[in-house]
Amino acid sequence: MQKGSPHYVGHRQRLRERFLKSGLGSFHDYEVVELLLTLAIPRGDVKQPAKDLIKRFKNLRGILDAPVDELRAVSGIGVVTPVALQIIKAAAALYLQQSEEDRDSLLDTSHLRNLWRFRLGRLQNEVFEVAYLDSAYKLLRDGVERLEEGTVDRAVVYPRRVVEAALRRGAATIVLAHNHPNGNVAPSEHDKTLTRAIVLAGATVNLRVLDHLIVSAEEVFSFRKEGLL
Repeated sequence: MQKGSPHYVGHRQRLRERFLKSGLGSFHDYEVVELLLTLAIPRGDVKQPAKDLIKRFKNLRGILDAPVDELRAVSGIGVVTPVALQIIKAAAALYLQQSEEDRDSLLDTSHLRNLWRFRLGRLQNEVFEVAYLDSAYKLLRDGVERLEEGTVDRAVVYPRRVVEAALRRGAATIVLAHNHPNGNVAPSEHDKTLTRAIVLAGATVNLRVLDHLIVSAEEVFSFRKEGLL
């Protein structure tokens, strides 16, 4: 650090050196956030904004799940940083998805449960996604697709579209997933009817529905695990 440099320059450097030496294991929660903020805010002391974010959103997960407008309301965060934090979250989700693409088999859908809880659990509107698997239950490349986006309590899904999308991808098996923004992951009668309709539509072209997952930020309901598939 050059003589006369602002105090935060040396502090940022020490944070980076600690991370390179031992990872995040020795960091306080606010220090993890502080380290991330240094990537988005090139100048200035970001310790207080990091502490304010933790105070308001409880932890890193809460921060990454927070709406952009709520992040911008925190003093010192500005306009660009919330976008940077959302990019970090999206990159982490892509990392998880690509990790699943390298997995030999997803016959056990528990790994997809974690992926979708991360991707969909905090969304304010209901969305419907599909994972496309080959005959060995391996996730196809770029094998997770969002087919529908809806309102706070419904995403309109057409079984024919689900099957057509799977055939275009060359999938032999699919896993369905959608979120319940209200946090209650119990399937509605509509969810059950839709699942049966997709299973029947898929059977006509030898397309298997392996599971249907309903996710919230904290929980996942598996049709297969509960004996509904």
